[in-house]
Amino acid sequence: MAEDIHAGLREYLEQLTHRPGVYRMFDEQGQLLYVGKARDLKKRVGSYFTRSQLSPRIAHMVDRVVRIDTTVTASEAEALLLESNLIKTQAPRYNILFRDDKSYPYLKLTRHKYPRMAYYRGGVEKGDTVFGPFPSAWAVKESISLLQKVFRLRTCADAVFNNRSRPCLLHQIERCSAPCVKIISPEDYARDINGAAKFLRGGQQEVIEELQQAMMQAAEEQRYEHAAVLRNRVSALSKVLQQQSADSHDDQDVDILAVVVQGGRTCVNLAMVRGGRHLGDKAFFPVHADESEEDWGQAEVLDAFVTQHYAEGFVPPVLISHIELPEPAVLESLAERSGHPVQWLKQPQGTRRKWLDMARQNAQIALVRLLAERGSAQQRTGELARMLGLSTERLEDLHIECFDISHTMGEATQASCVVFKGHAMQSSLYRRFNIEDITPGDDYAAMRQVLQRRYAKVAEDQAALPDVVLIDGGKGQIEAARQVFEELGLDTDRIVGVAKGEGRKVGLETLLFVDGREPLSLGRESAALMLVAQIRDEAHRFAITGMRAKRDKARRTSNLQEIEGVGPKRRQRLLARFGGLRGLMAASAEDIATVEGVSHTLAQHIYRSLH
Repeated sequence: MAEDIHAGLREYLEQLTHRPGVYRMFDEQGQLLYVGKARDLKKRVGSYFTRSQLSPRIAHMVDRVVRIDTTVTASEAEALLLESNLIKTQAPRYNILFRDDKSYPYLKLTRHKYPRMAYYRGGVEKGDTVFGPFPSAWAVKESISLLQKVFRLRTCADAVFNNRSRPCLLHQIERCSAPCVKIISPEDYARDINGAAKFLRGGQQEVIEELQQAMMQAAEEQRYEHAAVLRNRVSALSKVLQQQSADSHDDQDVDILAVVVQGGRTCVNLAMVRGGRHLGDKAFFPVHADESEEDWGQAEVLDAFVTQHYAEGFVPPVLISHIELPEPAVLESLAERSGHPVQWLKQPQGTRRKWLDMARQNAQIALVRLLAERGSAQQRTGELARMLGLSTERLEDLHIECFDISHTMGEATQASCVVFKGHAMQSSLYRRFNIEDITPGDDYAAMRQVLQRRYAKVAEDQAALPDVVLIDGGKGQIEAARQVFEELGLDTDRIVGVAKGEGRKVGLETLLFVDGREPLSLGRESAALMLVAQIRDEAHRFAITGMRAKRDKARRTSNLQEIEGVGPKRRQRLLARFGGLRGLMAASAEDIATVEGVSHTLAQHIYRSLH
């Protein structure tokens, strides 16, 4: 059949242009199989049907292709951008995909007379100065801690800063210069901000020299206390830089990319250097990569990573790897998008060589850890499937959903649904349900409502249902689940209740069924029970965090709304003045009295009501 399909495509392939562009391959059902870019569409697309040496993944894909669509672009760099957008939005079945559910963290200095130093993710407000990205939240917070020791910049929110009447604890432990109460002048604080920015951009030695000169000048002017403060800053900065032996003060911003393949899985390890400081690394595990250790396979993975990872984020001027990037257009596109030249180094020397070796070692460690965890996870999944009488042929497809109910004495009732699939929790598929119109504290009614809402729409499509529905509770909860499933015409064999043991200790749970099977007490050593407990605990955590957030929001909002003498206009003024309810609760009665339309008596009443 593959020969017939290829013959049907032959005429179309002969008519293709030699210009650059993007091609999309589809199967008989119209499903998008693959997206690729090409400098010459005719040569590139035709090569899939003439080459005898194709990777197993691509060979399997070519056998399914029945239609090819192409889009001509003005340049290969433009084709690269279009390809990246299509891969990101369409997630084709045979493209190597890198999934990252979180944006990278940054460090920012806010636009303010006394700028605030803060950790953040997401968009940037106009006027703020940002540094990064950093590989992890820890790297940002470690940098903030260092800058607090050396430059004593404020980290408090503006609402707190605007309402301080005396220095906070951070000033007492010499981590803040207390600009909130004008202990430091705007000029001196601006100097510290400039020093911190210079340090983050890689000017560590310059910062040390400036601090040393200021220290000597203060000593000559007999301002010995100030000279001692500057001496301590120099000492702290020098000590940190000595500890960071992997740093290179000749480099500014560099990314190091290492690829390791082992045990049928691939790891791309990204190490980040910002301002000459090695900030750590992050491991990525692509989907749909070939189980191959050939150099060309690693180059293909690296090409996909660079294309997808740098499609929108920050692009450093230097990229280092032990693999040659196969597509020159990739660097051209990155340079065009970032506005500066991008250099690719395959054989770095000196400190850069150490960085690359370290990145490859960390990639190996991350991959070994992943394979070990995968083996353990597969074992637990297999044992649970056997215990429940399910097929063990395709354990990666075993789909489990678990439900839990959480409330505080009937207040703010919420239900959670967490999903286990592919040997791991799938947090992107989690859902919360606000439970309404029931008697407060009626867990059985809450369970009926959440199951009805979750499965009513998918009842007609049995394939969309999970293999197992775990219910955190005893006979009452699983009876509620049975009633809902029978009303919807669903198979009750899927329902498994998790009854807590004595003292709610993990390992003493009993599995309950509604189809006549005897309860199962697997024991503390059971890998299957440990998996059930993990899923159950995750459902409980997800439910209780959502319930607490809903409860606290309702309580705080109702508290402010119920205060006598505070109408909509005053409430709006108060929230605007202090930047929200949290800032208002941190304010003193004297601060509250400064709001227009709020007397001293009312301010005292508001303060007492909120505390």
